[in-house]
Parts: sequence; C-alpha cells; structure tokens
Amino acid sequence: MRVFIAGIDGYLGWTLAQALTARGHEVGGADGYFRRKWVDEMGSWSAIPIVSMKERLEAFRERYGKRLPFWEGDLRSYPFVEQALREFRPDAVVHLGECPSAPYSAIDVEHAVFVQTNNLTTTFHLLFAMKAIAPEAHLVKLGTMGEYGTPNLDIPEGFFEVEYRGRKDRLPFPRQAGSWYHWSKVHGSNNVMFASKLWDLAATDIMQGIVFGTHPAEMGDDPRLATRLDFDQAFGTIVNRFCCQAVIGHPLTLYGSGTQQRGFLPLQDSMQCLALAVENPPKRGEYRVLNQFQQVYRLDDWAGKVAKAADAFGLKTEIRHLDNPRKEQEEHHYRPDHDELTRLGYRPSGDMDAELRTMLARLLPHAERIRGKSEALLPDIRWTGDRSRVSYRLPT
Repeated sequence: MRVFIAGIDGYLGWTLAQALTARGHEVGGADGYFRRKWVDEMGSWSAIPIVSMKERLEAFRERYGKRLPFWEGDLRSYPFVEQALREFRPDAVVHLGECPSAPYSAIDVEHAVFVQTNNLTTTFHLLFAMKAIAPEAHLVKLGTMGEYGTPNLDIPEGFFEVEYRGRKDRLPFPRQAGSWYHWSKVHGSNNVMFASKLWDLAATDIMQGIVFGTHPAEMGDDPRLATRLDFDQAFGTIVNRFCCQAVIGHPLTLYGSGTQQRGFLPLQDSMQCLALAVENPPKRGEYRVLNQFQQVYRLDDWAGKVAKAADAFGLKTEIRHLDNPRKEQEEHHYRPDHDELTRLGYRPSGDMDAELRTMLARLLPHAERIRGKSEALLPDIRWTGDRSRVSYRLPT
C-alpha cells in the first residue's frame, strides 16, 4: 500500500513512516518543519536530539534499503498539496499535519487564529486534493479524545443511536471541546464527515488519547532515526514532561488536583493502532471513528508511576501541585469506549511501567540538554489569556 503522511517530520509522523515501512508499505510524506519552529518559539527543543530531514532521509535509505519520497512545503498551500499527491498517488493519506497544542492556541488572538486556520485549511486541502487526484484513497485523520470533553455520560466511538417518536437515527456524539485547539479538531472532524457523505470518501477519524514514549526498539539505535520528544508547556505531553522532569531532579508538576482522567497509550501502541487503521479501511462513503487509547488513568496516577520508575534509577522525585492554568473539570465522569481497534487486531504491547523505565534510561544521557531548557517546563500560558510564569527554583 502507498501511504502518504502529512506531517512526517513530527513525533508521530517520523515514527509512523518507519513503522509502516517495516510492515511492507511504500511511504512518502510532506512537512514544513512547523513543529520545530513552534517548540523553538516556546524556548525549548526536543529532549532527544534530532537531525535535519536530509540526514533522516539518508539514514532511512541505509536502514530500509529504499528512498522515502519527501516534499518540503506548507500544507496551507493547495497547489503544493495537490502536486505532492499527484506525484505520489497514495492509496491512503494520514493527516498528522495540524498544530497539536491546546496551550499554544491559548497564548493570544494571533495564536488562536493561527491554530484554527492552520488546522482547518490543511484538512480542507487534503480533502479536495484527494477528491481531485485519489478519490478512492482512504483518509486517516488524527483527532483527539479531547474533542469529546468530559461529559457526564459514557462516550461511544463517535456516534450513538437515538429514538424519537418511533424513529431511530445514528447521530454524532456531542463534542464538548475544552480549548481553541480542540475546537479546531472538532470542526475538522465535521468537515471530514461531510466530505465522506458528499464525495463517497472513505475516512477514519482517530480520537487519540495521550501518547508517551521514545522510539520503539525495532527502529534500532541509529540516532538519526530517533523521533523527537518534547517537554515544554505547549508541546510536551504530561508523561513525557514528567519523565524529563524526573531525570533532572525537577519536581513532577501536576496542574490542579491531578484527579483529571484521560486515556493513555505508549508510542509503539499508537503506531500499531494507526497501522491497523490504514490497513483496514472502511467502505467508500463511510466516516469511521476509532477511540485510540490503552487505558484510562488519573493524572496523579502517572506522577506516582513516574516517581516509582525513577526510584529504580536512584532518582528522587517530589510531586508538586500547581494552580491549574487550564479551565477544565478536575472531578468528572470519564468512561469512553474503545472496542473497534481491538476488533481490528490491536493488542496492548506490554507493561506501561516497563515503558516508563525504558523512557528514563533513554532520557538520562540527555539530562543536561533538558536542564538547559528547564524553564520551558513551567506553565505561563493560561486559558484566560493572562500570562505569568510560576515562581520556581530548581533544587541544587
């Protein structure tokens, strides 16, 4: 299968390119290096050093014995998107080319507007280019479990059945997003759903939980093939951020009570799920939703897990609660369904605690690199639009 990855230079994109290649697929992709620029804007960098795309592509060819077709450019340019798809002729398109940060979208009006327009425009361009060039290809769009919010009822996979006055219908589950970023994802999901109905497009919307972890072991030890791992307040997901804090002796910082509940899965499980979605497309005209996570945890559960894993390395950690910069429920019901990926063959890869120990072992050699950008660990972006960094001193 020929798979085109939009956003191939990112945390998920670069890992997925290798995972799909290892499964026998032909992979190509595009990127404008926006993730690198956004993280730099936040005063940070990847905890694990990453090389240029030129070096990545050379390493890819050496390891996998084939060239990875790559287009450098901005997905907000329709002619660029159309040209890349026309030249590659994909059987599937994986859309990872959006800005994936709620805090980034809360900085100010410019950032809120950028996240909305970037995420909607890139999705529209891929939809229209597929209609024109690859109408039979399958779109796999990365959504987020955050689209649902935290409703006071169980969360099905995308749809639920209703009956009114003897008539039944299948309706999209109401989305209750909690940030400008998450609303951009909701709007994108609605557009994909409508395009499927309008143009008979086969589409899968992956409502992904919080992903954590370094590159899977099967990617080998060549540092040029490593994927990025961010830890700043805008792009560092909570478990990755906790692990980076642990290796430099920084307290693990929970926002608010830490009783918030979310779905989580390791990076290698995300790769398994995305590959299964690509390899098992829905029928033409079907918009399919898959909730992608391994298990639901409270956020403070992860602080405890990371502290325990760190202790095995002689790292002493403190868990500290900060005033929550976000506007969110901290005590809430949360029970989402996630059966469809299991039906497609998803099997959890292993012990999450073991994954944490693997992460810490890989991050320890980069402790000084993380320490050099430690200010990026603390939040000063607030949902209200005010900015004030927490007053804080690292332990000596």
